[in-house]
Amino acid sequence: MILLLLSAAVCLFLFHELYWKRRSLPPGPTPLPFMGNTLAMLLEKPGYECFRRWTKQFGGVYTFWMGNIPYVIIGSYDLLKETFVRDGDTYKDKYPQPFNEKLRGGMYGIVESNGHMWSTHRRFALSTLRDFGLGKDLMQEKILIEVEDIFRKYDAQLGKEQDIQVVLNNAIANVINQTIFGYRFDETNQEEFERMRHLVEYQEKQFATVKVYVEAFVPTIGKFLPGKSLDQLLDDWRNSFYTFFDTQIENHRKKIDFDSEESQDYAEAYLKEQKKQEALGEFELFSNTQFSNTCLDLWLAGVSTTNTTVNWTICYVLNHPDVLQKMNEEFDQVVGSDRLVTMGDKNNLPYFNAVLNESQRCANIVPINLFHATTKDTVINGYPVKKGTGVIAQISTVMLDEKIFPEPYKFNPDRFIDENGKPIKIEQLIPFSIGKRQCPGEGLARMEIFLFLANFFNRYKISPSSKVFPNLDKKDNVGVFPKDLHAILNRRNC
Repeated sequence: MILLLLSAAVCLFLFHELYWKRRSLPPGPTPLPFMGNTLAMLLEKPGYECFRRWTKQFGGVYTFWMGNIPYVIIGSYDLLKETFVRDGDTYKDKYPQPFNEKLRGGMYGIVESNGHMWSTHRRFALSTLRDFGLGKDLMQEKILIEVEDIFRKYDAQLGKEQDIQVVLNNAIANVINQTIFGYRFDETNQEEFERMRHLVEYQEKQFATVKVYVEAFVPTIGKFLPGKSLDQLLDDWRNSFYTFFDTQIENHRKKIDFDSEESQDYAEAYLKEQKKQEALGEFELFSNTQFSNTCLDLWLAGVSTTNTTVNWTICYVLNHPDVLQKMNEEFDQVVGSDRLVTMGDKNNLPYFNAVLNESQRCANIVPINLFHATTKDTVINGYPVKKGTGVIAQISTVMLDEKIFPEPYKFNPDRFIDENGKPIKIEQLIPFSIGKRQCPGEGLARMEIFLFLANFFNRYKISPSSKVFPNLDKKDNVGVFPKDLHAILNRRNC
């Protein structure tokens, strides 16, 4: 009798797991009990490979399970436009994750908040960035100051093996830190920069392990895997990062001139808006907790993703000497010297822009995109989807679609150039995502990537170090992170 009851229980459990809970959702890969499809994403590296395979198998819409939670994956560009663009309000919410709420103390920041909180702070961040010169000469001037600092550091080690990445990372961090807090990391505070760089690398590597992914989405199993627990990692990382932000915020609070109409940086603008809101009796919308969390979002977006993109672009170019030669020929024709390349040169460098486009497409640094949630009941490609369901715009699959990008794993900038040498715009290139949650720092990131890399490649001849150029393999981590990049630099135009 006991055996019969156990058999019946097992059958009922499997019936629920394999059919019942999936019956009203778009078809997709069969989820394992408790684990869902998480294991496939962890075993197939880089993590986006499984999504590309499933899109071929099930089409542009299918269901992917992270543990016991289903997410509707949208993996075709036409369906992404139909949902996230034409019906953007339905998909503007973020699906809440317990570990993110633990990290942030709730649903705070720009990335993790919803509703009025999200829309207000996204709009505030965009308008503040515009006020500081985003898209104008003022922001370019700030970036070119960092370019000249890069030149000074690289020139001091010409002919010797150098750590290319750390110098660029310092410059990228300077741009966003000056925007948020009004100062650079120079020789007087290098220890502070090193501490922040370590925290970013800690987040990129320690939070991209199999144990962390399993514990985040399948906690009943993940907590038994060996290694530091997710809670321990979150505590260590949160305390260090927020200590930095909170210190900067308090320093600004002590010296701010609330009577001045102009703000010197994002922190000052926020504090003035906070005071204005409190005078109206509103104490939650621009709270201190929200302040530190928006700083976290801006800082990580401004440092981690930009640094990773710049790093991978250099790696791709150095592994393709023919591309480097064509870039140099274009620089010699358009720039003609080692003068600073500016945004005014952008339209005259179609091949270099094609290299940037192809690098972003091939680097594909987001294995799984933001977890959205539907704001109301809707229909996706004929399938009814209830309010609050997780939906993911899987941009990595689109950028590896061989129907749009033939031989998608081949690094080929010429796909963005026509037979007359003119740029080709391919709308399916969406490295900054799509819809209402598209990266708010896209304009700044594009300017940084262009100015840093154009000036780097125009000024220097790059030779392999004793460690040779890094390979392009992405199978060493769940995520797609920067490579160690050492090289020997010499001046090109001397």
